[in-house]
Amino acid sequence: MIFIVVKFPVQPEYAEEWPQHVASFTEATRAEPGNLWFEWSRSIEDPNTYVLVEAFKDDAAEAHVNSDHFRAAIEQMRPLLRRTPDIVSTTIEGADGWSAMGEITIDQGPATS
Repeated sequence: MIFIVVKFPVQPEYAEEWPQHVASFTEATRAEPGNLWFEWSRSIEDPNTYVLVEAFKDDAAEAHVNSDHFRAAIEQMRPLLRRTPDIVSTTIEGADGWSAMGEITIDQGPATS
């Protein structure tokens, strides 16, 4: 699995509308073969920064960065950003999705009606 986290430092005047600016990119990426997830969050420390957590099956990330919607999104995002985004990209061998956190387990108990 290829696991990627990107911090997008958005110009303050575009921060509130950022999800709308990236909506078509998000939808197109989620529809790609090999995309496992593509999720945006907003930083608590800096509300003008959005954090993208995404994952792809092995080798699917290359098709993503070569897609038309990726190239279009980069050009659309560029004038909305304060500076170059920060990224962490790594391959996690043998992983194919999220795992349950072992340090916190929640017993859901019996179902109630």
